[in-house]
Amino acid sequence: MSQETEHVQCLIIGSGPAGYTAAIYAARADLKPVLYTGMLAGGQLTQTTDVENFPGYPKGIMGPEMMEDFRAQAERFGTDIRFGYVSSVDFSSMPHKVLVDEVKTILADTVIISTGASAKWLGLESEMKYNGFGVSACAVCDGFFFKGQDVAIVGAGDTAAEEATYLAKLCRKVYMLVRRDEFRASKAMVTRVQHTHNIEIIYNTDTQEIVGNNTGVTGVRILNNKTQEEKVLDVTGFFVAIGHHPNTDIFKGWLDMDETGYIKTQPGTTHTNIEGVFCCGDAQDNVYRQAVTAAGTGCMAALDAERWLAAREAETETVV
Repeated sequence: MSQETEHVQCLIIGSGPAGYTAAIYAARADLKPVLYTGMLAGGQLTQTTDVENFPGYPKGIMGPEMMEDFRAQAERFGTDIRFGYVSSVDFSSMPHKVLVDEVKTILADTVIISTGASAKWLGLESEMKYNGFGVSACAVCDGFFFKGQDVAIVGAGDTAAEEATYLAKLCRKVYMLVRRDEFRASKAMVTRVQHTHNIEIIYNTDTQEIVGNNTGVTGVRILNNKTQEEKVLDVTGFFVAIGHHPNTDIFKGWLDMDETGYIKTQPGTTHTNIEGVFCCGDAQDNVYRQAVTAAGTGCMAALDAERWLAAREAETETVV
């Protein structure tokens, strides 16, 4: 049972580039935002090392440090940042009811969702050991670090095919590991991969272990699941492209989503199907999934929330 109730103008669920940017804009608009970080304060970037593709950092920056900068800027303008997680929501009436840590009810005039998405991993112990030290789930983010090197990527869908061709422009050799004897990607994407000279497709392949040393990845041990033959590929980078899972489960039944769980927003906005509820960042973006695009939609969400509140206030004054 809830033991405490609090009313806020603007509640932001989730941190990371989207949540913190929404907080900066909402605070500057005097919406007095309250932001709950979720269990991973700062989002996925706190689990990365060098970030070199975010504007404003010409020398690059460590992911955790950049998120501390975002947080400090949001706090500077008055955002109330709290560590905690949202356990359930009730969007059936206004203000919206949000239960935090299963004990506190927040009544929110507007809700901005920025819960992000999590990369799907193979589940190998070595995968986690070398995560950020040669293992990555984002070729666009980290491919530059492997320029001129040999890398491997696992996956068989459109995302894997697209990331393999991206890596092929930077790397000397790209091994594409496909678990079955065929792709799941579209015919056009498969054709593109097959016609890229430095991509070698290895079918019927399971990844057994990421091999490395104190400095990072040195290879990947693979198994042919037809012949049971094992071998080690000499690579310095290993990319996982088997999909992402949006962190949106608690909103199911309330918000419109696609078949994967990404929240649907009205084109060109961050409006969801529920009045006063907005979504930004990777929770609604299954295409780009970049820190800079997440920050951009965070700005949009705060502006949308501000304008929605202003329009609602104007309607109320007209009625009176």
